[in-house]
Amino acid sequence: MSILKKQNFVTVADLTPDDVMDIVLRSQAFKRGAQIQLKRPVYAINLFFENSTRTHTSFEMAEEKLGLHVLSFDAKTSSVSKGESLHDTVKTVESIGADIAVIRHSKDAYYEDLIQQPRKIAIANAGDGAGQHPSQCLLDMMTIYEEFGHFRGLTVGIAGDLAHSRVARSNMMLLKKLGVNLLFCAPDQWYDAEFDSYGTRVEMDELVQKVDVLMLLRVQHERLTDQSNQTFSKETYHQQYGLTHERAKTLKPTAIIMHPAPVNRGVEIASDLVECSQSRIFEQMTNGVYTRMTILESLLAGHNLLMPQSSIKIGVKTNAISY
Repeated sequence: MSILKKQNFVTVADLTPDDVMDIVLRSQAFKRGAQIQLKRPVYAINLFFENSTRTHTSFEMAEEKLGLHVLSFDAKTSSVSKGESLHDTVKTVESIGADIAVIRHSKDAYYEDLIQQPRKIAIANAGDGAGQHPSQCLLDMMTIYEEFGHFRGLTVGIAGDLAHSRVARSNMMLLKKLGVNLLFCAPDQWYDAEFDSYGTRVEMDELVQKVDVLMLLRVQHERLTDQSNQTFSKETYHQQYGLTHERAKTLKPTAIIMHPAPVNRGVEIASDLVECSQSRIFEQMTNGVYTRMTILESLLAGHNLLMPQSSIKIGVKTNAISY
């Protein structure tokens, strides 16, 4: 296992299977209590321009556990409300001394303009529109690996609002690289042909019976048209595309249920299944802290902010890793 060195961490597209395993194993080391040493005080700021509970607080916890100083930021009271561009906001916090900016933004691939030229500040993507969600994807990989000890040959089903899901896009990229068989299920209006090159589209009843991992996605009402929201029926959606009690009974005994949250109980999943014995939804949140510590560490390493000894004899030493 080695520590990745990244100038920016914005997409999973450039990660290799070995990179993923290094991140998973390093995250497990953090979960067991591994620590780092910084060369100097390091400052992080979380620039969230979309609402978030899990990702925002998880990054804050990860930053605190790593010993970073966290600068406060509220988009509603920032100069963004006066028309300041994202570029100028990032340039501003870079100029005052922030080392890492964790950014969530509604624009797909917002980071492309920010990383065109080398910067002192490192960018971590906490979600861009319907594009990428690297940290959620990697905490999902960690959760799956902790459960099964490998990836290759597993069947993973992703069901729900695929078209608007950055989680679905990030996960299908990495899972395909790791040798996973992918199944998809979504209403016609929320399915796109891009998913065909990664897996097979099936009906929900078939998907549930075949999977080792069931990944459920919420309906992203904030990205739908007013007309779509007005005609949406929670009850109809739950019966056609949700994990009902009847479908849950057909899951393999060893299968696990995952969800990036927030969970809409009674829509994509029956309420009492959220915390059932096969659910790993809250374990995903726990793993998110340690995965985000690893992502932040990779940026610290990439910007030469780690003491050398922080990467020595920490974590799992292994000679054979099974994908």
